[in-house]
Amino acid sequence: MSAGADPAGTRRETRGPRSVVLGGTGFLGRHVCAALEAAGHDVLAVGRRPPAAGRPGIRFAAADLVTAGPDGIAALLRAERPEVVVNAAGGVWDVDEEQMVRSNVTLVQHLITALESAAERAAPGVPPRLVHFGSAHEYGPVPYGSLMDERTASEPRTGYGRTKLRGTSLVLEAVRQGRVDGMVLRVSNVVGPGAPSSSLCGATAARLKSASDSGERAAIRVDSAGTHRDFVDVRDVAGAVTAAARSGVRGVVNLGGGAAVSIRAVVETLARISGAPADITVDSRPAGEIRRASGDWQLLDISKARELLGWAPRRGLEDSLAALWHETDRHGHGPARAGLHGPGPCSARHTDDGETGDA
Repeated sequence: MSAGADPAGTRRETRGPRSVVLGGTGFLGRHVCAALEAAGHDVLAVGRRPPAAGRPGIRFAAADLVTAGPDGIAALLRAERPEVVVNAAGGVWDVDEEQMVRSNVTLVQHLITALESAAERAAPGVPPRLVHFGSAHEYGPVPYGSLMDERTASEPRTGYGRTKLRGTSLVLEAVRQGRVDGMVLRVSNVVGPGAPSSSLCGATAARLKSASDSGERAAIRVDSAGTHRDFVDVRDVAGAVTAAARSGVRGVVNLGGGAAVSIRAVVETLARISGAPADITVDSRPAGEIRRASGDWQLLDISKARELLGWAPRRGLEDSLAALWHETDRHGHGPARAGLHGPGPCSARHTDDGETGDA
């Protein structure tokens, strides 16, 4: 915890609920903070580094959440006394397996312990409400055409999927035991304004921006014509957090865009929107032949989110990609490290996808 951080002392007067967003300076975390603030929450964003451009009304506390440990996190929560805690912190594809364990498992263990400690000092019957981000990659590979609901078996084959599943399991067990009040939002691939350059869409936008500025043609290779992913707009995911925060829902709820879209179509659409010169080549191996550890098909059943949270995606992929391009064109590529919850790494060619935030 930064010695200079004094979030409680700088809290503004408000009648809205107090919310702490761990990983609040990452891709997803920034949008979550904005959505909560717009809904009337008094928001504290927690991250290792201050955001490049702060948002009025959102406070910041510097912390390395992994090294802070349960005592450090508990001290922050006791000082802040939040009604809502959002865990948008973690590690995705650009860290090694040990770092993934620290960010996606150890951090969650520390957070649960800290929440229990904070609950002991909370008003009777009003413990902090936890909203934790899981990942669709916790499910693992499934057959083409499958619709994954919350009962689908979780058999991840990537380090990211396995560590995210362990974190989700820790939260669900703590909720089942009555140790914390909370739920898990299991999110598909997140896209939209600010997507990091370590993600498929962020990397593609950065390459197209470079081509647009230089006048040279961007060379983009898509690894498989048959790979399909479920993409959801980061702003829609952030909106789901406000619904989850005020609900009494427990367990896992899927969030997705409602369609399985080919990676080829995503790249071609983004290139068209940008207007940048690009040569796109596609591996033509047969669809249905799974080679990628995370699987080649992804589509989440989001009916539970509609039923329990009153949530549904409002923005289509075209809107998400247009917003991404608009921000990339104005400011250049997004941050190099995704952190948590959004698509995974891609440079000139698509390799795999994960999610996005900030540890």
